[in-house]
Amino acid sequence: MHAAAHSQYSAACFWRLCLRSLLCLCLGLWLSGAAQAQGIESIIRPGQLMQPHAKYDDDCKQCHVKLDRKAQDRLCMDCHKDIGQDVRSHSGYHGRLEQTVCRTCHSDHKGRDFRAADFDHAKFDHRQTNYVLRGKHEKVECAKCHVVNKKFREAPQKCSACHAKDDVHKGSLGPKCADCHTENNWKEARFDHDTTRFPLTGKHADVHCDDCHKDKQYKNTPMDCYACHRKVDDQKGHKGLFGEKCETCHGTKAWKPSKFNHDTDTKYPLRGQHKTVVCKDCHTGNLYKDKLSEDCYACHKKDDKHKGSLGTQCESCHTEKTWKEALRFDHAKTDFPLLGKHVDVKCGDCHKSLAYKDAPKDCFSCHEKDDKHRGTLGKACADCHQEKDWKSTQQRFDHQRTRFPLKNAHAASSVQCVDCHKDLQSFRNTSLACVTCHRKDDKHQGQLSEKCDSCHNDKAWRGTSFDHANARFALTGAHLKVECKSCHESLRYRDAPSDCYACHKKDDKHKQAYGEPCASCHNTRSWAVWSFDHNVRSKYKLEGAHGKVACASCHTLPAPAGKPIASLSTTCVSCHRSDDAHGGKFGQRCEQCHVSESWKKMRGRFSQSPIAAWVALAQGGGR
Repeated sequence: MHAAAHSQYSAACFWRLCLRSLLCLCLGLWLSGAAQAQGIESIIRPGQLMQPHAKYDDDCKQCHVKLDRKAQDRLCMDCHKDIGQDVRSHSGYHGRLEQTVCRTCHSDHKGRDFRAADFDHAKFDHRQTNYVLRGKHEKVECAKCHVVNKKFREAPQKCSACHAKDDVHKGSLGPKCADCHTENNWKEARFDHDTTRFPLTGKHADVHCDDCHKDKQYKNTPMDCYACHRKVDDQKGHKGLFGEKCETCHGTKAWKPSKFNHDTDTKYPLRGQHKTVVCKDCHTGNLYKDKLSEDCYACHKKDDKHKGSLGTQCESCHTEKTWKEALRFDHAKTDFPLLGKHVDVKCGDCHKSLAYKDAPKDCFSCHEKDDKHRGTLGKACADCHQEKDWKSTQQRFDHQRTRFPLKNAHAASSVQCVDCHKDLQSFRNTSLACVTCHRKDDKHQGQLSEKCDSCHNDKAWRGTSFDHANARFALTGAHLKVECKSCHESLRYRDAPSDCYACHKKDDKHKQAYGEPCASCHNTRSWAVWSFDHNVRSKYKLEGAHGKVACASCHTLPAPAGKPIASLSTTCVSCHRSDDAHGGKFGQRCEQCHVSESWKKMRGRFSQSPIAAWVALAQGGGR
């Protein structure tokens, strides 16, 4: 209502109230009781209530409280609950008004046809309501939204209530049109796609809605890449072989290049040349159904020049940098680790073909041309030669394992192989006899056979350990202390005589009368001590006076040269001819009468008298 109208209305109400109060005061003197007072109010009320309040014509207390004008607003809001709620919550039109009483704007008692809520629609400030008019809504007539016979507050606030005919989505997106459309232009959508399960990123932000939402059907639009990019995959891509999860490789920023990181997204990181390989070169089948093998051989079987002879573990030798360059192979893990000079040898020098396992492992197969022994030592070159230097052999060959282990002077560094092995073909079957090498050292001129080790040892050639007991002339007694040169005038030891006389001629006091076999009487303990037992060692026992006779008394003739003493006659006359007083008349058998104790002493009956003896002999007693 206009302010002037409100002022006039307020003044009229004031004077009516004054008049009513005066009348009530006058009549109150003679009227009393509640019923009488109510009747008075009925008599003095200003006019009929408007049609919505007609039911309260006789019930003033529904709107008025005696002597409490402020209570009227509370009663209004008790009846008009929706407005009361707005006022209490400070929302809606009435909730946003400055504090005032209801009757300031809304009056009554002006007849049944009075409209207490009429106002100037053109001047109404819609911003005071819960629905601010913006954009094209500011120019829309009130009747477009506020239907007749309905309260203004009951006007629908949902877009779909007014724009159902404009909803090209046919209700599929629900009634919240304001989520996309604005009041400026219905066709202008301001939908924030980031609030959906499919936020628009990268190139998707520039795509027109219709490209994905066919026929304005926004709900149930497929969110998988393949639904929109199938044509691209068929024409330029993988033709469905890599599945429909395009986002696994591609991003929204650009379809190319692929964002797929093979190093982090798979168990097979790409290195070297693998990084430049096109996916389809390896993934020839369905990416998800046909699991790709991770071993090299699956892709490089055609590149295997070894024809499977080395197995399928290509990565043992080859790297991803280049297939032809084998850098990673560790020869130490094979049956033939590379040592010394072998480290610098090119593969092709041993492996004549790419079937590497066919390469021989024995030295001779590669070093036959280097074999100066011409096969005489077999093919086990490693027994002597080493990988560090082919010509150096002493560090590896163990001579102790041969039939001739090297000891003492033979093991000295000054001794070279060629000192014993005259050429490289004579290492085997080399004579083990000392004289083979030491013939020049043999001062005995071959007299003592070739068994040099009988006297010499390998510590020093000049040192000997000859045991004379093993010779034909064993040393005993005083001979043990005699120097070798005393008997051996030269190193031709066998030239030394073994008879005593050769050395003891100067000691022979018999002047060879007893021959040269000195040992018949003398021994090695002492030359002066002799022990010839005539009774045992001869056929003529020395008895009686014979035991005291000097040898030279009987053995008067010298012995033959180089022979023992000559045998003497055992007849008495041979020695006692000069003592034969009978002049040989009684024969030569002196022992028939004489005894050995004394020549003059006669045997038995011959001891009586010479005459008796003579008679006896004459009678034949001497026979």
